[in-house]
Amino acid sequence: MPIAEPSGQDVAIEKGSNRSRWIAGGIAAAALMVVAAWAVPSVQRWASSSVTVPLDRLRIATVEVDDLVRDVSVQGRVVAAVAPTLFAPAEGVITLQVDAGAQVTEGQVLATLDSPELQNRLQQEQSTLDRLSVELERQRIEAKQQALDNQRQVDEAQVTLTAAQREHRRAESAYDIEAISQVEYERARDDLETAHLTHRHAVEDASLDDERLAFELQTRDLQLDRQKLLVADLERQVGELDMRSPVNGIVGNLLVDQKANLSRNQPVMAVVDLTAFEVEAQVPESYADDLGIGMPAEILVGNRPHAGVLVSVSPEVVENQVTTRVRFDGGMPPGLRQNQRLTTRILMETRPGVLTLPRGQFLDTGGGRVAYVLGEDGMARRQAIEVGARSLAAVEITTGLKAGDRVVVSSIDGFRGEDIVRVTD
Repeated sequence: MPIAEPSGQDVAIEKGSNRSRWIAGGIAAAALMVVAAWAVPSVQRWASSSVTVPLDRLRIATVEVDDLVRDVSVQGRVVAAVAPTLFAPAEGVITLQVDAGAQVTEGQVLATLDSPELQNRLQQEQSTLDRLSVELERQRIEAKQQALDNQRQVDEAQVTLTAAQREHRRAESAYDIEAISQVEYERARDDLETAHLTHRHAVEDASLDDERLAFELQTRDLQLDRQKLLVADLERQVGELDMRSPVNGIVGNLLVDQKANLSRNQPVMAVVDLTAFEVEAQVPESYADDLGIGMPAEILVGNRPHAGVLVSVSPEVVENQVTTRVRFDGGMPPGLRQNQRLTTRILMETRPGVLTLPRGQFLDTGGGRVAYVLGEDGMARRQAIEVGARSLAAVEITTGLKAGDRVVVSSIDGFRGEDIVRVTD
């Protein structure tokens, strides 16, 4: 069967003009230029960055000018600021008057110690005190008696001197009229000299004896005073056998059993003053050099902050931590219990008006020297920075960034140290 010729289906097409072809070519070229203008920057960004990171895997923060508070937040426990321990003042048998946990008042007898040895010593020293008192009184009487004897001797010497003076005047008158011999006159004169010497020596002996008696009385007084002090000290020790509470509070743990035989200075019990609490907190060793007594603090009690002050810092480091004590400033909140856990924030320094960034993993992964700044073109560029003071929530930026910069504060390990990293939406 012969095949039909398709010439009947052909349609003649009119040949277009050269002007139409030029217009179409111009439109195509313009379109290519527009596409190139849009695509070239993207291609350049793709070419300059070999790492791409999704935006949803990053945490972005803005550099701001703010006050930076250097602080450290730690967990502390409530401890009694005053918790004295009672010790046995002497050897003896203890009799406890209270139980553990009992409410006590200042001056209340908590325990009694029976010490026969100490009480016997007090009685012996009291007897010695009585004996010295009697001896002192007897010494005073003897001193008065000796003083009277000395005065009698002085008076007798004075009488003898007066008589000798009278005889010397009589002998002198008689010698002038030659009623007596020269020998008798000279004898009267010698008697007068002897009376003068006797009187002078009697006066000096009496004065020296008075000084001796006064010294002996002073010695007896000093011995008596010493014995009084010894007796007073023993009375104090005997009085301390009744062990009294030094504060208002509660009895802590009893460290001995009832009717136990104790040695001197053995701990008996602790008394806890519930009206004065402090917070004992362990601070990491890295903050030890920055801590100082008197620093302000905040103690969080029931989601409510209370002012405090740092009152002590341990001079030693134990297990990479330093023990501190924080005291409530301006009154304690009610309802505190010993060993209660509280969050304590110690404010070490305040720097006003500095560039700050929230703390993040970029500090660790970049060593605190590198940050990536996110630009408007979606590219994160590596930037050398220097950081200053750090707080729990923020860090000070000293150089490398400016206010308003958007910075990647999450981990930058995925950036592989590249200078430019593409961040995709």
